Amino acid sequence: MLQITLAALQIANSTVITCSSEMENRNIINASEKLDRKTQEKNRRIKMKYLCSKLFSLIPLHHYSKAMLARQDQVDQAISYIEELKERVEVLKRRKDEMVAQGTTRCTIKTPMVEVKELDSTLEVILTSGLQKNFTLQEVIKTIEDEGAQVVTANYSTIDDAILYTISTQVKITRLGVDASRVNLRLQKLVC
Repeated sequence: MLQITLAALQIANSTVITCSSEMENRNIINASEKLDRKTQEKNRRIKMKYLCSKLFSLIPLHHYSKAMLARQDQVDQAISYIEELKERVEVLKRRKDEMVAQGTTRCTIKTPMVEVKELDSTLEVILTSGLQKNFTLQEVIKTIEDEGAQVVTANYSTIDDAILYTISTQVKITRLGVDASRVNLRLQKLVC
């Protein structure tokens, strides 16, 4: 009987040792899986941070506030900027299609056109005129700055016998703002 008891004890001991070693192996596997998940999550967060900063760097300075923004606010501003660009592309496509439908191959502009768009604390002025204009870009910029806006960028391009000016501005004093209709009226008087 003593032999049976010793044999039973040896079997029980080996079972306990086997179970405890299996438990240790499971714990090691679970710990390594946790480390893998943590590493994967850390890499995912680093990649998202990089992608967000890359996206935000593509937005022009005049389109967002200079205050420190949360990631969600940065993404929201990027989305709104992309939507504005989509709208602008659609408008330009419609203009092009209209010109093609009319059979206009050359752009002839006799009277200048002024378009002023207000976007939060920025203004975008699009001025189209013929080559024979009676104003200078300097006068246009001075008029805009007299109304309380600071010019951020000013670009022009010549297409056939037309000149297209695109001027992006930012409000100097945010709480006062800029009256877009007044800027439009003053520019109309200047260019016509």
